[in-house]
Amino acid sequence: MPYSEMAMDVAPETGLSEHATAEELCKVGLAYSTGVGVDADMVAAHKWFNLAVLKGSEEAKEYRQQMSDMLSSEEIKQALKSARDWLQLIN
Repeated sequence: MPYSEMAMDVAPETGLSEHATAEELCKVGLAYSTGVGVDADMVAAHKWFNLAVLKGSEEAKEYRQQMSDMLSSEEIKQALKSARDWLQLIN
């Protein structure tokens, strides 16, 4: 599925839980990376792609790398911390 189509019709973070699929998490990352339905936020995109990777998404690995190439090391640290915080919240 093309990158732009996956980002359509996403309500980021609405209803996501520990049962969210890799695809759902990746879609939230796509929404943040493209600004579809939310303000574009590359740090948030990296966070959601990272969470999708943890669920086994190979596609999210590629997107996460693209985000990493655009972010500073501090921004990546922030995204990783945010992902850890989200994992703690749902567990």
